[in-house]
Amino acid sequence: MTRSVARRAASVAAVLVAVGAFSAPAMSFDPGNTECIAPANAGGGWDFTCRQVGKALYDLKIVPGPVQVTNLAGGGGGVAYAEVVNKRNDDNDLIVAASSATSTRLAQGAFPGNTMDQVRWVGAVGSDYGVIAVAADSDINTLPELMDRIKADPSSIAVAGGSAVGGWDHLKVLIAAKAAGIDDVRKIKYVAFEGGGEAVTQLLGGHVQAFSGDISEAKGFADSGDIKILAVLSSDRLPGEFSDYPTAKEQGIDAVGANWRGFYAPAGMSDDAYQFWVDAISKVYGSDEWKKIMADNGLMPLDLSGDAFQAFVADQVANTQALSKEIGLIK
Repeated sequence: MTRSVARRAASVAAVLVAVGAFSAPAMSFDPGNTECIAPANAGGGWDFTCRQVGKALYDLKIVPGPVQVTNLAGGGGGVAYAEVVNKRNDDNDLIVAASSATSTRLAQGAFPGNTMDQVRWVGAVGSDYGVIAVAADSDINTLPELMDRIKADPSSIAVAGGSAVGGWDHLKVLIAAKAAGIDDVRKIKYVAFEGGGEAVTQLLGGHVQAFSGDISEAKGFADSGDIKILAVLSSDRLPGEFSDYPTAKEQGIDAVGANWRGFYAPAGMSDDAYQFWVDAISKVYGSDEWKKIMADNGLMPLDLSGDAFQAFVADQVANTQALSKEIGLIK
């Protein structure tokens, strides 16, 4: 090879390298042993979110192997939040299921020393409307009947939920009670459990008389004939098979409570890893597989990711803080 040919070949190679480096920078993050923390026991909404999205991530070949689901209950999500902030702040392979219960607890200062800006908010995968239910063999058949019992004797009705006292499941009951004309909602007896599945178990055992949760976690128990859904807290009846369930509004109680579902990640996660998870959750949300899961479980559309989701959660925290002050949960 002559010197001139060699120089031209070297120049072409240099140009190709430069063009390749400029036009297609490879993302430096490749997921490894991916994990999703569900901040409650098995059977509730956070567990549902981790398991269903984790399965979709693997089925769609977005991650190389099955997503490990870790149930880390305690403090209405506070134990998991502290674990991520304090011990796993730079874990690139970790996402954590979150919901309105998460933003509610942050709004009320219920995660001691923790704020929403100590994690990175990844994206939403839908909105899950609240329900109020009783055991299938209960003699209560409508939401007004339940509220009349509470008005007559607040101590006779204990309502179970999968969030802590002052959390989202508790707030839904208070919103419905205020709309039903109960002035002092502080008299309502609410019992907190570590997840919706545990709350329903207590309902079926006769330890409580009513359940406050979300349609996705209640549906399986309703399908099996274990519980009776008194009301869905949506403006209109939900579509499809969920249209059999009456709204609180059509029963004369104008109460609406929608629970967003999504994920946060460690704040110290690399930018490449964060972008990978933002894109990954967006791909799941846009897939036919996820559309079917949403339809089967009563999830309504909520398409937010990255910066837009971060802003949304900030608004949720501010709005819940104002509501909590209004009904006396915080000063």
